[in-house]
Amino acid sequence: MTGKPHLKILLCAPRGFCAGVDRAIQIVDLALKKFGAPVYVRHEIVHNKYVVDGLRAKGAVFVEELDEIPEGTEAPVIFSAHGVARSVPAEARHRNMFYLDATCPLVTKVHVEAQRHAEDGRDIVLIGHKGHPEVIGTMGQLPPGRISLIETVADAEAFAPRDPDNLALVTQTTLSVDDTSAIVLVLKSRFPAISVAHKEDICYATTNRQEAVKVVAPQVDAMIVVGAPNSSNSMRLVEVGERAGCRVSVMVQRAGDIDWDQFAGITSLGITAGASAPEQLVEEVIAAFAERYAVSVEIATTAEEHIAFNIPRVLRELEAASGR
Repeated sequence: MTGKPHLKILLCAPRGFCAGVDRAIQIVDLALKKFGAPVYVRHEIVHNKYVVDGLRAKGAVFVEELDEIPEGTEAPVIFSAHGVARSVPAEARHRNMFYLDATCPLVTKVHVEAQRHAEDGRDIVLIGHKGHPEVIGTMGQLPPGRISLIETVADAEAFAPRDPDNLALVTQTTLSVDDTSAIVLVLKSRFPAISVAHKEDICYATTNRQEAVKVVAPQVDAMIVVGAPNSSNSMRLVEVGERAGCRVSVMVQRAGDIDWDQFAGITSLGITAGASAPEQLVEEVIAAFAERYAVSVEIATTAEEHIAFNIPRVLRELEAASGR
């Protein structure tokens, strides 16, 4: 007998890295191998401090804008997984920079949709969070005034478009599925002619992780989301846990962030991870609980994921040569 209280952990699956995040990190890693340090990265490649610090230790230099990069540099510049406005690659070309685009292909899909609708003469409604890099990048695909940002149901109810019969809808890829559905319902009710993508813009990984939390959260006393406060998909998981009836639903970046008072008296715990959180951090959290509890871990699988995205050809050749 260990004398420790028993704790049943339900580990959500899927959780953690999605295909877009995995691809973006690979791009930075392979660029460092091919070109050597430094490699410049505009904005955090993904929203996770552990990942960013690890890449920084290998020689990646993170900047917020291209003007922070020295003139005449021959080092490659990488655009983050969240995507960028069209002005960013235009500036890079103007400065003769060699750049690699790590934008998630599912974000690029939203960019292409917005551009196509604009070419067809429609104004765009974008559901998303103001100031998020993905939203800035999507709005930056078109001239000012062509995209209107909607954040809430109240925004949708108050929205007054230039031409109500000539609208198209796109969304940020990392939103709450339920919140977005409520906003879409209002927009479709008010503007029946609005053009909506046949397949939702919210990405498969965001949807799958939220569905897993909806299943697990009602079964446990507390829910931990391993993620980062600036990660939209991670923050949505915390909210989903709360709404699913879990009395304690919190985010931690690492095990050292755990507020043990919040977990006093629990006998069951759900754990998931945002799409930019590596599995090492999940294992670290489980190990921290194992120091205080007699832990049993059960996997709660709600979906299988087998999606992978190609990396740029210049790096694919290196990957093939290295036998990965």
